[in-house]
Amino acid sequence: MAGPSIWLVGCGNMGGAMLRGWLAHGTDPQSILIIDPAAQNVPAGVRAVAAPEAVAPDILVLGIKPQMLAEVAPRLPIGAYTMVVSILAGVETAVLSARLPGARAYVRVMPNMPAAIGEGASAIFAPDLDAQGRAQVDHLVAPLGVATWVDEEELFHAVTGVSGSGPAFVFRFIDALTAAGVAEGLSPDLARQLALHTVAGSARLALATGQLPADLAEAVRSPNGTTHAGLTTMDASDLDDVVRATVEATARRSRELAEA
Repeated sequence: MAGPSIWLVGCGNMGGAMLRGWLAHGTDPQSILIIDPAAQNVPAGVRAVAAPEAVAPDILVLGIKPQMLAEVAPRLPIGAYTMVVSILAGVETAVLSARLPGARAYVRVMPNMPAAIGEGASAIFAPDLDAQGRAQVDHLVAPLGVATWVDEEELFHAVTGVSGSGPAFVFRFIDALTAAGVAEGLSPDLARQLALHTVAGSARLALATGQLPADLAEAVRSPNGTTHAGLTTMDASDLDDVVRATVEATARRSRELAEA
């Protein structure tokens, strides 16, 4: 089939992260076409154009802002063989099929920024997709990190709050931990390095052991020790409420986008 097999429509932060993840894991750059009039720092071998070409792709990945779908969709050629893959928050598969009719399948993927280094967490939903189609989606998403299929589309709002937007919340925690270290006398560089590697190492340890994070936290604590003092203060705070409200706000905004 003529033309690139993958079109990336919109190459912003998340689209760019996916692109870097694909290329880092050996995807042929000549198989990817970026459709983005503002594309910058395009990797070698990947072609970028301002407007879609005439021949529909095998896979069309939507990486634009959700509010742009109504404007962009009429310009995109869709073939009976085209699989539409959307990373748009709040845009349901029924909307995708209405805006881009005639495609072979409509798939929602919620990746996150660590996809750029193959360490992302992605959720996937696609109604009525056959085994061959699921295998094709798995192959597309596998270079980005861990991927999990979700049976109910409604759960994508919660997925957005936990993993889609989650890296931003983790980065804020790292900043707060760094600032606390600086307040206790550490240099900003040292505090940042300690905070970054502590968060990264703790996550890897939880993944490697399979233990619950709550149990691992208790494993670090010793009676009346330093960790006990810190956890006692943390447990007395409103941390759980703040995190819950943060995820709720993210999921609520995802629902608002769906309604719009």
